[in-house]
Formats: sequence, structure tokens, C-alpha cells
Amino acid sequence: MMTDSELLHYARQILLSEVDVGGQKLLKDSHVIVLGLGGLGSPLTIYLAAAGVGRLTLVDGDTVDETNLHRQVIHSQTSLNQLKVDSARDRILGINPWIEVDVIPEYATEENVVSELLTAQCIADCTDRFATRFLVNRLAWTYKVPLVSAAALGMEGQLTTIDPRFADNPCYACFTPDIPEIEPTCAETGVLGPVVGTLGTLQAVEVLGILLGWPDRLIGRLSRFHAKTMNWKSFTYRKDSACRVCSSSSEF
Repeated sequence: MMTDSELLHYARQILLSEVDVGGQKLLKDSHVIVLGLGGLGSPLTIYLAAAGVGRLTLVDGDTVDETNLHRQVIHSQTSLNQLKVDSARDRILGINPWIEVDVIPEYATEENVVSELLTAQCIADCTDRFATRFLVNRLAWTYKVPLVSAAALGMEGQLTTIDPRFADNPCYACFTPDIPEIEPTCAETGVLGPVVGTLGTLQAVEVLGILLGWPDRLIGRLSRFHAKTMNWKSFTYRKDSACRVCSSSSEF
């Protein structure tokens, strides 16, 4: 049950026919794992908390640095040198005290994420490493938990959804080969703050859509945004019958 204070907090959201009281209760009963509390995870976590996702598990082993603050809006000057998971927890509980927030002050590994997957309805991958993306894709497929994956660098970003609840859906490995860690990072190439903000916010929309059962999610679709041209492009991708993760003949 929701208190009168909770109902008042969600009043404008409950007015939407796409949410209503039933949807708000569904969000309250939901558990989302957030991997990474940086530029993508900051707006995503704020909006999921504000929207009333009842339980959030925050996973990140990093601490807040001055160079983070131009884009990682969940943190502040008072958060410097603090664990990002602790800074984020304090911020979102200040917005919505009616939710539960668990923190794992470590980078995502199979060992520290698996137990959370047993009760989660969705994973939001906000990390910046291919190794983590491939790991969480495999775990999502193994445990049949939908995964919303975003990435951003420089002036552009991308977003897609993996839904392993249906065997015919493709996974992350179907369109991206599992390659050694060679991609550049924000520290090397830079990033425009509003780019990660845009992608992280849309990632939150996509997670809410998964939790509420909205149709037409980004399953088998990759949406790309370029800030300099304000251009969106969308690509479709199919299940790879030879995929080592999601094909019927795959073995982990």
C-alpha cells in the first residue's frame, strides 16, 4: 500500500493513463539493478527513484572526482572523494524516501551481481567498458532479466534493450563482437555532459517502459544520437543463429 504522502509525490505521474494507480503500484514492487553511477547512471537513477521504482541496487566501485561533476549530476562538491554509490543513495533518498536503496561499492562482477538478479525485473547498464557489457549481457540472458544498455562518448551515444524472456530476441553479442578492451574512454577523448544526460534520461524511460509492460521497446533496435547535428538514427539487428550467448546451441 502507498501512503497519502507517496500518492501526492506521484500525483502527476498517476494521472497518465499509461501509468495510473495500478502502474504506480507495479513500480513500487519492482527491483532494478543499476550498473555505474557516472554520466549515464546519474540521470537514470534520479528519474527511476523519483518515479517510484521500489528497490534500486546501485553497483559502482568508484569515488567522486572533480572531473566527474560536469556530467555526473547526481553528485556534488560535497560528494568529492565519497563512494559514488553512497553519494547517489543520499541524493535519491532526499528526493524519494519511500524507496529502498541497496549499494554494492564494487565494480560489477558475476559474484556480486548474481544474487541481485534473482529478484530483479530489469538491469540498467550504464558502464563504459565492453567487458562489463558482455558480462551483464550473458548474465541477463542466463537469468532471463531484461537489460537496457546505453553508451555515450564525445558528442554521440546509443541505446538498446535486450529482452531474454523471449528466445527469438537478439542479445548484445548479436550485433557487437566480444573483442578485447580497446575502446577509448571519456578520460581520453572527452564527452559533452548533456549527451550522457540525454541518453541516461532516455534509458530511464526505457526501463520504466519495461517495468510497466509498454509495447514497442528498443528490442532488436539500436538508437543513436549525435549532438552536433541533433540527428537520431535507428538501426535494427537480428538474432545471430551462431551467437555464443543466446543461440539455442550456446554453452556458457
